[in-house]
Amino acid sequence: MTIHYPDSLVVTPGLLSSLSAATILDQSVDCVKLIGLAGDVQYINKNGLCALEIDDFQNVIGRDWASMWPHEASHAIGASYETAIGGKTANFQAFCPTSKGNPRWWDVSVSTVLDTGGSHLGYLSVSRDITEQHRSREALAVSASEITHRLKNTYMMISSLLTVFARGDATTEAFAALMRGRLGAIGTAQALFTSGEASCNVETLVPALVAPFENPTCRVVIEALTPAVVDRGRADAIALVIGELSVNAAKHGALAHGGEIHVITTVDDSHLTIVWDERSDVPPQHHAREGGQGLALIERIVAARRGKIATVWSDAGLMTRLTFPL
Repeated sequence: MTIHYPDSLVVTPGLLSSLSAATILDQSVDCVKLIGLAGDVQYINKNGLCALEIDDFQNVIGRDWASMWPHEASHAIGASYETAIGGKTANFQAFCPTSKGNPRWWDVSVSTVLDTGGSHLGYLSVSRDITEQHRSREALAVSASEITHRLKNTYMMISSLLTVFARGDATTEAFAALMRGRLGAIGTAQALFTSGEASCNVETLVPALVAPFENPTCRVVIEALTPAVVDRGRADAIALVIGELSVNAAKHGALAHGGEIHVITTVDDSHLTIVWDERSDVPPQHHAREGGQGLALIERIVAARRGKIATVWSDAGLMTRLTFPL
């Protein structure tokens, strides 16, 4: 989680020599630094020295702050100075080991320091150790990759078994080929949400999600795919919604009893709207209309991503409208 601080700190002459000001800064649990106009380190609070594992402040006073970071962070630091001079607080996250070489990840805020006359004296940098949060995210990413790898192997094994048992029967071989294609499509769709390089363009996302479910008794028509880019969280939410609707359709609706499903995406007034319009040949049962725990859960997930979801039932099926701000 990114932390935010005031866009500038106004100080009176002699702030750095003021015991009360230094005492106040030392109360912060974060690493607080005062950086000069030339980018030189002028002050680090006690907790900051501890977090950075610096035994003696004299060893770093006057050093260029950017030189204390790995080269990969230099661009973010330079950009943070420019943002701060522009009157805004800059935020970035980056890796930087302590002075003793222990790995750390930091969430950093940079703002300007002004005197009472509004003159620029330097910069205030506040860093928070987010190493544990970063490691937790990395662990989740590794787990997701492992699950994807296992699922991919499972799909391959099932495809191979289908091929072996269908060999010699033309009808069964055709069915096996169809199922292999569906398994491949499901694997492709899942890869969209576990790869850091995956596209989050709706034009790629929606077809990948619905393609595995199309069958001869139920047409799945994708209409008006308006180009729109969504972040990872909203892409995951869209996947969950379409996945839940597809499963319900396979149990109670058009995918099970025949009919048509139209998926429409539009962008209007800075909002992305995805409509799932399902028409089944067999009227849905009452229990299917309740939505179940699955739909209740995705409503909460969509709301957490600042989205809205609404479902309208009719005798022929249902229409679900999913909306996200862009």
